[in-house]
Amino acid sequence: MFSSVGQASGPVPAGARAAVLLAILLTSCSRQPAGTPVERLAVLRLENLSGDASLGWVGRALSEIVAGELEGAGQPRVISSAGIHALDRVLGVRPISAPGISAESSQALAAGATLLAYGDYTVRNGKLEVRLTIEDARTFHTTQVIGVSSPAGDVLGSGTALARRISGKTVAYGTRNPQALEAYMRALESSDATVMEVGLGVAIAADPDFVSPYRLLAQIKAQRQDRAGAAATLDQALARGNTIPELERARLELESAELTGNTDARQSALFKLVKLDTGDSSAWRTLGDSLMTRHQFRQAQQAYRKASDLEPEDVALLNSIGYAAGQAGDLDAATSALRRYSALRPKEANPLDSMGDVHLAAGRLADAENFYLQADKKDPHFQNDGALLKAALAHLLTGDAAGANLLAERYLAARLDAKDPIVDYRRAQWTWISGRRKAAAQQMGAFALANESGPLRDIASRAYAELAIWSLQSSDREGAAGLAQKALSIAGPASAGNALVAKFLASAPASPSELAVRAEQQFPGPAQSGIKNFSLAYALLINQQFQPAGLLLRQMWEGGIPNVDEGLPVMLAWCDLETGHLKEAAPLLASNPIPSVNGLTPYTGFYIPRLLYLRGVLAEKEGRAADARAYYDKFLALSGPDPLLWDEEKKVRQ
Repeated sequence: MFSSVGQASGPVPAGARAAVLLAILLTSCSRQPAGTPVERLAVLRLENLSGDASLGWVGRALSEIVAGELEGAGQPRVISSAGIHALDRVLGVRPISAPGISAESSQALAAGATLLAYGDYTVRNGKLEVRLTIEDARTFHTTQVIGVSSPAGDVLGSGTALARRISGKTVAYGTRNPQALEAYMRALESSDATVMEVGLGVAIAADPDFVSPYRLLAQIKAQRQDRAGAAATLDQALARGNTIPELERARLELESAELTGNTDARQSALFKLVKLDTGDSSAWRTLGDSLMTRHQFRQAQQAYRKASDLEPEDVALLNSIGYAAGQAGDLDAATSALRRYSALRPKEANPLDSMGDVHLAAGRLADAENFYLQADKKDPHFQNDGALLKAALAHLLTGDAAGANLLAERYLAARLDAKDPIVDYRRAQWTWISGRRKAAAQQMGAFALANESGPLRDIASRAYAELAIWSLQSSDREGAAGLAQKALSIAGPASAGNALVAKFLASAPASPSELAVRAEQQFPGPAQSGIKNFSLAYALLINQQFQPAGLLLRQMWEGGIPNVDEGLPVMLAWCDLETGHLKEAAPLLASNPIPSVNGLTPYTGFYIPRLLYLRGVLAEKEGRAADARAYYDKFLALSGPDPLLWDEEKKVRQ
């Protein structure tokens, strides 16, 4: 199983945001280097033993200075304080001013720390005395104890001395201005947003080239939905130009791009980051994710490999290499990475499931089916029995509906055994894509009618919406409109999206410009742009307006945003074939879509079995008559003998 935005990963860069669109729509490797695991150091807040509460901020300042100056050390990699506290909501927030060994150690370990640095400080005889202990988090053995002494008030000097005792390769902390340092640390430890903003303003005024206050101020503004103010704050920092270190500028550019949703600028900033800091596995991983969303699979494979070289036992990276290599057409590299994953996690079913996915994408259907069945055997009910469903889908694409139905029955029996309350809904979905359309419509209608009220009302609404879409595919727009209205009448928060899409798709035929106006009215505002574009593209397809549909689908495909519908490339290929763009269609049809981890969706029927028909059309236009006939035969085997024929079926049967 693969998710470019949901897979396990290390600390996320400050300000990172995952783009998740249309959630309401869906129901649902080459040789690995031996490598040495990266040591990760978490510098925890030091404890104040001076008895002077006004010096409490010094504990945070010392940890921030040491962590900041060790960024250039290479080894160990330092986990930022933001990375340490990324899991506060899960592990529970402790007072940020408390000693780090008690308040931050669990968070640091969860963030992947292998080394913990903790200590204390006091003021004695006009000197700031600091003691720092470094402990191996795996063995609990102390590896180093450091003591430094500086003139009282010279917090920057003490922090720098500690960092240099840990590594001979350090970089200068972001400021050498004591006033800016104190103002920033007091703001960082405050729980009052107003106090924080005032303190950050003081820090910026004292040292306009100190990046950290800008970054925290932008985060505060973004949290209160002042995105324009947050972007302006980052722009203010970037305006300092070369007075800010190049690496810090790249980080600011990344945060700005994420804040504004500029995917091109985001990828450019990521390329700068990995060039400037080749040892940042998190940046390499994020770059790989970005390249995957842009379908630059070979480059994504290389980025994930760089991250994996730094994190050789990170199975999520091996999983990512597998998918990137598979999509790039390098099945051997994909298999190698996933075998390494399986060796590291021999009890897990996921590497076998991923093997199934990459073989499915490559068209190795029998192998894919076998891997899926192995995954199910290793972990029954893995991913809600999704491996069994994918095995059935892999078999279905061979054109053997009867054999696929047997596997689907195993899946449905497993869901029944798991007391899944919507087994009948899932059965109707499968019945539809396997070619038994009348039976599917009857099953789905019966399920919807039986559950219009009660705990499954949302699913009943979804069932009516899906019936509406099926009616559209069967050229019954009037029936679709009625079913969509029924879906809306009982819709709840979880099903309203599908009902609205069904209503939009079932609306009267219109010109592309009129449909665009309707879409804007139905789904207004930037927050709904994803669902708007999805609905408009499919409405254009249903109306066979292939040129504008193709333009919109290509924009969605190349937009650098994770695809929420695995059938999108098939829909785009359909438009390309209809408009004479064979070269553009061919790579889109080369791979089989990998099904959603949530199972079939209301939109699966748009690409199964149409994918087989389109491959037949492509083969025919390229002069491969035997291949074309084979694809057409498979398509017809899944289309069913009933009179509800799509235009594609009519053409093939003529």
